[in-house]
Amino acid sequence: MMSLLELFVSVDDFCQGFLPFWERKLIEDGTKKRQRAGQLSVSEIMTIIIYFHQSHYRNFKAYYTKHVCQHLRGEFPNLVSYERFVILMPSVLGPLSAYLQSLYGRCHGLSFIDSTALLVCDNHRIHTHKVFAEVAQRGKGSLVLWLQATSGHQ
Repeated sequence: MMSLLELFVSVDDFCQGFLPFWERKLIEDGTKKRQRAGQLSVSEIMTIIIYFHQSHYRNFKAYYTKHVCQHLRGEFPNLVSYERFVILMPSVLGPLSAYLQSLYGRCHGLSFIDSTALLVCDNHRIHTHKVFAEVAQRGKGSLVLWLQATSGHQ
């Protein structure tokens, strides 16, 4: 786990190179009209979001109000209210995704995937469920197959 300072330096270094390109592209295609600086920089917002995922907090509001606002005000002197921060979060989705993508290592032919079965709905609602009607299939997850194999049931 990175310290807050190491994380910010990594995020800020990435943003220094990525944001000019990103903002130029947004202005060219008409998505963004102007470039106004906010109280918090994109690097600061991204750092707070990533640091939340490294914390023991399960609830972002509790993390922001009880940890960031109380203990990290020295590191982020221009903090905004929780409500304003939540409004700012979608604006960093593109740079945050690009930063996380830049951290991926090169695949050398061996990958691990999570094969946990996702329960979509209760069995009595299966026929009315339409969210993934074209792609969803009924089946068994690897855990169910393993349990059947170890208990002798087919």
